[in-house]
Amino acid sequence: MFHLDSGNVYRAQLLDEIPWIEHGFGTRLSSNWPDTANLASVRQIHSNKIVIAEHAGVQGQGDALITNRPGIALSVRTADCLPILMADRRNKAIAAVHAGWRGTILEIVPKTIQVMATQFGTRPDDLAIAVGPGIGSCCFEVGPEVATQFSPFFPERGDMQQRTKVDLVETNLRLLRRNVGSMRQIATTRLCSCCRADLFDSYRRDREAAGRMVSVIRVR
Repeated sequence: MFHLDSGNVYRAQLLDEIPWIEHGFGTRLSSNWPDTANLASVRQIHSNKIVIAEHAGVQGQGDALITNRPGIALSVRTADCLPILMADRRNKAIAAVHAGWRGTILEIVPKTIQVMATQFGTRPDDLAIAVGPGIGSCCFEVGPEVATQFSPFFPERGDMQQRTKVDLVETNLRLLRRNVGSMRQIATTRLCSCCRADLFDSYRRDREAAGRMVSVIRVR
């Protein structure tokens, strides 16, 4: 379950229930968001590169940030790609992931969990994962050159050799189940950034005029 707060920032109940976490998924209407103090970011390149944040500021190139240091706010910017925030309840480690279709195909989400396991001892069952607003299957229509790359994740579908629609959220959920086994706590907004022009920026809808929304997670 998610709720929109008075500053037009979405909060996931799953993460709200963790007392040492601060987080939010920004919208195009977010006011005074995010607080730029101690904000860590990356130059996003649609990759599966995970960066360990040890201080605030730009951390280089990549599409996921992880840390266990209090006070560092991990951030990703999106305008149709999925913002995914994670918290390791046991080890007090966090991650912010930018998962577009390229990063999804490159398995950035399970790879982020694997790096968290190496760095912080994270176990999948200890993770709370919130998937924020992004383009839905209602609007994410792609050509066969992209669709065929999703075929391994949807063996039941026979339409991946042609122009068709793809579900990024479901792809990432299947990747998680395939790579890290059962995930106890995952929340998804299922809100489409392309459909909801009243709330969200969308590159597919607005092209170069699109803004970017910022999603943040921080250990207090």
